[in-house]
Amino acid sequence: MHVNSIRPNAKTRYTLLMQLNSPQHQAVTAPESNLLVIAGAGSGKTRVLVERMAFLMRDQGLSPHALMAVTFTNKAAREMRERLEETLGRSLHTMWVGTFHGLAHRFLRAHWRDAGLIEQFLILDSDDQQRMLKRIIADLQLDDAKFKPRAVAGFINSCKDEGQRPHHLQTGRDYYNDMLIRLYAEYDARCNAQNLVDFGELLLRTFETLQSKSELLRHYQDRFRHLLIDEFQDTNTIQYAWIRLLAGLNTHVMAVGDDDQSIYAWRGARIENIHRYESDFAPVTTIRLEQNYRSTDVILKAANAVIANNSGRLGKELWTDQGAGTPIQLYAAFNEQDEARFVANRISQHVDQGGLYGEQAILYRSNAQSRVLEDALLRAGIPYRIYGGQRFYERLEIKNALMYLRLIQNRFDDTAFERIINVPPRGIGERTVEQIRETARDEGKGLWDAALQLTRGEGLSGRAKTAVVAFIDLINDLDGKATDLELSDLARDVIDTTGLLAYHGSEKGERGQARVDNLNELVSACRAFEPEDEESPVLLQFLSQASLDAGETQADPDADAVQLMTLHSAKGLEFPRVFLVGAEEELFPHVMSLDSAGGLEEERRLAYVGITRAMQHLVVTYAETRRLNGRDHFGLLSRFVREIPQDCIEEVRLESQISRPFVSSSFGARPVDRPHRHPRFQDYDDAFGEDTGLGIGSRVDHGLFGEGTILAFEGSGPQMKVQVRFDDGSKKWLVLQYAKLVPLG
Repeated sequence: MHVNSIRPNAKTRYTLLMQLNSPQHQAVTAPESNLLVIAGAGSGKTRVLVERMAFLMRDQGLSPHALMAVTFTNKAAREMRERLEETLGRSLHTMWVGTFHGLAHRFLRAHWRDAGLIEQFLILDSDDQQRMLKRIIADLQLDDAKFKPRAVAGFINSCKDEGQRPHHLQTGRDYYNDMLIRLYAEYDARCNAQNLVDFGELLLRTFETLQSKSELLRHYQDRFRHLLIDEFQDTNTIQYAWIRLLAGLNTHVMAVGDDDQSIYAWRGARIENIHRYESDFAPVTTIRLEQNYRSTDVILKAANAVIANNSGRLGKELWTDQGAGTPIQLYAAFNEQDEARFVANRISQHVDQGGLYGEQAILYRSNAQSRVLEDALLRAGIPYRIYGGQRFYERLEIKNALMYLRLIQNRFDDTAFERIINVPPRGIGERTVEQIRETARDEGKGLWDAALQLTRGEGLSGRAKTAVVAFIDLINDLDGKATDLELSDLARDVIDTTGLLAYHGSEKGERGQARVDNLNELVSACRAFEPEDEESPVLLQFLSQASLDAGETQADPDADAVQLMTLHSAKGLEFPRVFLVGAEEELFPHVMSLDSAGGLEEERRLAYVGITRAMQHLVVTYAETRRLNGRDHFGLLSRFVREIPQDCIEEVRLESQISRPFVSSSFGARPVDRPHRHPRFQDYDDAFGEDTGLGIGSRVDHGLFGEGTILAFEGSGPQMKVQVRFDDGSKKWLVLQYAKLVPLG
């Protein structure tokens, strides 16, 4: 039936409103005012937003053109519009519903002249942006190894997210910073000259246009009586400023969000925006949606207990009437391979009992963790998809490293040669590569031999010849060491010597760290590799296996398959069964978060998001030993698990499938009667914690080494040791009774 033929009568409208719980009904039918709706996970916030807009148009008589609704994804915007059309029974294709970038683009298309653009302005995607920056870097004769286009683009985009043009930025701090500002200014000039607009520019240009054109601003302030903003906790500086600017004297703003789910600081989100909303938009009516329609009581009890450890929260307590549910299961794996096998086994058991693969999801903190999990699923014949990402051997940094290994193994591998000859950048441009290709074609040779020929003749310029010779020498040197090195040591040498680790690690924020983690995980994969043929070179066998694994296609989008994803990618999703893996200190919470209260609290919010993805069953796993960064790491159970009430958790064992009650102490959680525990999982002396007030995460001062953070305890009594990461980056084990640590704060 066509949407326009659906006309809900008064009885239908009444029924829809009666289906709302009391806070939902209050939010939907609130008088015109500024509203802050603190919407907990699974509390029906999308429904509230849709019903609020429907109420304003249907019951209050407002035109669709008097409303603007902002979401964070195009998918969410489409779903909101479709649900609203179904509710109202008419088309709303002209209504302003979309993402910040989508609505800003719509504004600039309508007001291109006011924005200083031509009507046919074009949008630069991230690849186009980096290509332009690459040309600018070359034109300014800058070192492209030091000023990488990707890193410069990240700097420019961050500045735009903060509402900063080049002239807003302070120069004179250091050469690198000054050159970044110069590159930003030159990039801006070229974009303006060519009428090009990147994603960051869309919102910044819209904000600047409204700010400078008072009549245009008044037009939109008068037009939009209501602004409805979803996921308010994820807004960045320029988005928040844009909302404040657009909200005129007669405009009412409905901010819907959850400060406990603010997990995107690394990409510019400012949690303080939702915290300051009540003062900046006063007077504000605050409504809390706390009834959860997704998860069992046990899962919500765990989530509430964990997030309660964060400070400065707006405050809410999730609850449900769906029953207690089963306890959260905790599995202590011997290592990451054991952890992956356990998860694969449990997934298969569920399917054997009549369940579906698609009902199950595996969540992890770092992308690098997927490698071992993928391997276990492949070997168990379990179909899977990587949600919002690529399989391990398909990731850019892994492909680059494998290509180096391939060229070491086989100089006739033209694909590998072409891919890495200038990765990382070493001054070998496309013109030089084309000369090598032409020589190869003319002489009937491979690219490697063609490059050798050109370096021995006059075909290349002096600078290009020097760069190609250096590349050839690099590969030969690595090959020369390969016979004397274990496979994992060779991989480590390749990653370090070629500069891949530094190159990929230079990306800002989480993306750069993820690429570093993946490269380190490749070393671990090499160490774990077991060759099948004693006669064949180990490197060749590994490369063959990696190619086979990469060739295994993911399950089709519509197929029944397990979903693998990072905790960041899981936000907004839900699954009947969730496996939260890698629950260890320094992995989750991530090691980079432990030095600041803000970082640790964001990690805890990430744990809250992970727990609340589970509808019926949650399984948490950790490894007593895990290979991280190419080294064996003895794990300590994550503080987030230790913050869960003990009556919510039971330990399970793969071998016998026997469940044991879970006991929590001051410093750790331990299963009852668990044999063969690693020393770092021994029962800690509770009296120590009581007497000193110290615990994992405590800040302390040492007379010689300075200030640091306690990471772990080992042993008991007079011989108890503590591991401290000091602010200079060093880690030390100290005997407690001699260390004379002074608690801070």
